[in-house]
Amino acid sequence: MPSPVLISLDAMGGDHGPPVVVGGVRDYRKRHGGEGVRFLLHGDEAALRAELTKAGLGDDVCEIRHTDKVVAMGEKPATAMRRGKGSSLWNAIEAVKAGEAAAIVSAGNTGALMAIAKLILRMSAHGLERPAIVASWPTLRGVTAVLDVGANIESDAEQLVEFAIMGEAFHQAVHGVERPTIGLLNVGSEDMKGHEEVREAARILREGGFGLDYRGFVEGTDIAKGTVDVVVTDGFTGNIALKTAEGVARFISALLKEALTSGPVAKVGALLALPALRRMQQRIDPSAINGGPLLGLNGIVVKSHGGADARGFGNAIRIAVELARSDYLAKVGHSLNRLTAVLEQPPASAPDAAMETSQ
Repeated sequence: MPSPVLISLDAMGGDHGPPVVVGGVRDYRKRHGGEGVRFLLHGDEAALRAELTKAGLGDDVCEIRHTDKVVAMGEKPATAMRRGKGSSLWNAIEAVKAGEAAAIVSAGNTGALMAIAKLILRMSAHGLERPAIVASWPTLRGVTAVLDVGANIESDAEQLVEFAIMGEAFHQAVHGVERPTIGLLNVGSEDMKGHEEVREAARILREGGFGLDYRGFVEGTDIAKGTVDVVVTDGFTGNIALKTAEGVARFISALLKEALTSGPVAKVGALLALPALRRMQQRIDPSAINGGPLLGLNGIVVKSHGGADARGFGNAIRIAVELARSDYLAKVGHSLNRLTAVLEQPPASAPDAAMETSQ
């Protein structure tokens, strides 16, 4: 029997609010059983009660914590930090800090979520500056974890190594791979390719003694191939890659639908191929990518896309539950402490470069 887990939900966040959040709870329970999982919904009680009634969910599954205060999707992070106390987003995170909930899921304002979560939960290790968002990417081999996909526009070598450490622990916890392989996203696989920071990160990963299965540089085409289990990059590149992949998936789905409804013969062929087509759709469904944990915080925080549907939000809940039931936080803390030690004691093979990195 899995241990009981309470997940805190920002029920007013995102483009759709309560209908998608409650629909996500229902979807999660339908697809994954939901045994031993309960939910704490923060938001407008009247609106949430109406959605719970529609979904057939009772107090044994969901508890409502009323607030009529909401952080707007377009609100600046600094403003949200000053004025957000008592909002559905703030209260959902507070439940994790208090130890009441094991994780929080929100489809709300990304910048506000990051800022408030960092303020309330703090970072998990000394020296960490900002969380990284990780995406679970469908590939030919299964799923690849890609990070950062939007939290850090620029990342230095030390941050890229931090992402590798956190990405490995995430992939172990959520996707069950005992020893994930790791690659740094670059413009080529050769050692001399790329800018200084990505080359320095490669050196630290090779020489740092972290026990990671580092495979070197990978290119953009390697993500969908599943060449490695964890792909590390900065948030600017990662976010563009993620949204490009989502757009391509929708494009392929639209083309298939158009082709398979173009005439009587095509419709008969589509009917015969329906089981295979459904399996393909599930593999490339953008909602499968939905649910990006903010790695590096002293608590589990999962960001859902603002425009996610119920299935997508349900997937974000699944990731939160699996992280909550793992030893992810302890493993990341141990590895990040190892990184600090490595940076304080430069490798003998390249003392000058390492000393510069640690400054």
